[in-house]
Amino acid sequence: MSYAVPSTQNRRPDTAGEEVLHTESEITDLLAVLDDPDCRAVLEVTGEQPLSAKDIVERCDIPSSTAYRKIDRLVDAGLLQEGIRIRSSGKHASEYRRSVDHVELSIDDDGTEARVVARDQ
Repeated sequence: MSYAVPSTQNRRPDTAGEEVLHTESEITDLLAVLDDPDCRAVLEVTGEQPLSAKDIVERCDIPSSTAYRKIDRLVDAGLLQEGIRIRSSGKHASEYRRSVDHVELSIDDDGTEARVVARDQ
């Protein structure tokens, strides 16, 4: 039997379950991650259930080295959550799940902001 245990919380949660980015560098970094087709593919396949890096490689049809770079980038951006799959055999494995429900970008007279809405866990 196996189950997932979150290893780290990468988001800065607030009471509303969302994070608002206002600085140009934060918004630019977020948009750069979302502009990457491989990062988007990883986010798409990790929505329903946590997946190992091997599963992500297979489902996204990308090389292992690319998958690990994209996974690290998404974890650093707070869009992907890493957990540990505990196995009775003692061979534990990292697994990943999308940690956001959606991202909204607003541009108005007051400036630009990105709103990152967390998934219900």
